Amino acid sequence: MSVMDRGRRADKLVANKNSILYMDLKDIIRNHALQFLPAKSLFRFTGVCRDWKLDITTPFFAHKQSNSFHDISGFFCQSGTAPPSFISLDPNAYGVPDPPLNFLPEPVEIRTSSNGLLCCQGRDGYKAYYICNPVTRKWKKLPKPNADHGCNPAIVLIFEPSLLNFVAEYKLVCVFPSVDFDNGYEFEIYSSRDESWRVSGEIYFGNHPPVPRTGVHVNDIVYWVLDYQILVFDLAMERAQLSGSFCETGGIGALGRMDGKLCLAKPSLTGLTVKVLSNAYTNTMGMHSNVKAWETKHQISLSPPPFDSTTYNHRMMTNYILFAGGNVVLYRSGGKLHTYDLKTKETQCLGDELDRNARIVSHVNSLVEI
Repeated sequence: MSVMDRGRRADKLVANKNSILYMDLKDIIRNHALQFLPAKSLFRFTGVCRDWKLDITTPFFAHKQSNSFHDISGFFCQSGTAPPSFISLDPNAYGVPDPPLNFLPEPVEIRTSSNGLLCCQGRDGYKAYYICNPVTRKWKKLPKPNADHGCNPAIVLIFEPSLLNFVAEYKLVCVFPSVDFDNGYEFEIYSSRDESWRVSGEIYFGNHPPVPRTGVHVNDIVYWVLDYQILVFDLAMERAQLSGSFCETGGIGALGRMDGKLCLAKPSLTGLTVKVLSNAYTNTMGMHSNVKAWETKHQISLSPPPFDSTTYNHRMMTNYILFAGGNVVLYRSGGKLHTYDLKTKETQCLGDELDRNARIVSHVNSLVEI
């Protein structure tokens, strides 16, 4: 073997020793897998070794995890004036410190959530909004809005994790009754970057108010249920319009977000149908256009079904699907709450329903920093 050959082989061995094949398993998991796990699991893994604990508890790791983990982990539920409780989809993997939200400075009502952040509203004074991460128990009190949002605001929290932003940047969008125009509704927007509220110049006129807790944000557009239509608010243009295409679906269901698109989950006698908005601009098409706004994504048979044939009522159908988003649909049946996983096609009973008017907000078990 020549000197040149020996040199080449030595270089090759040095290169291989620096590759992932020569890393310890614990280092491979730490560097390439931990960031995809939920917060509760990560807190347990801080006990594996000193290196894992140091890594998991750094702000940089929290930033990576909040950008990598987006699965629906459970639901905050609140009935009447009782404190909120948390129902986990998998208690071994997902969870928040118990009791939840007692770290906030006053009793609150849960309002909306987005990718690990939760928006709550105080019950006293001017009913301040709080943005918090129930996992880390970090929170921020927002300044007083310019407008009166009412006792049950139709508000949406918007937080899209970004690798470029180490501090969470988020917005709140609330549609509220105008005090200056009959049957008018205005929009107020909070920006964490500006740390201030601003009332948009746009006004929507209509006879039906937006339904609280139905707001969904998809691709810089916010949607609210309005009786048999959808109120659409374009954040970039700050323009509002009604989407008549909702009528194609045959009634109201639960709006959500799946695979980056607006989705609609509706119950049927045997299960549920999930549709996605394939064309958001059908309102601008010609009168005889064959373009369909909604595309059926899933046709699902459920056991137990949302309701039996003896309780079937077309108007009541709107109350059975409580949440649809990610890969999860939450529905009620026989006084109990159930979930259906669109990936595993499994149904899970979460327990007895609190009451039919309970506020339910989804949660992503994230380490996101506020």
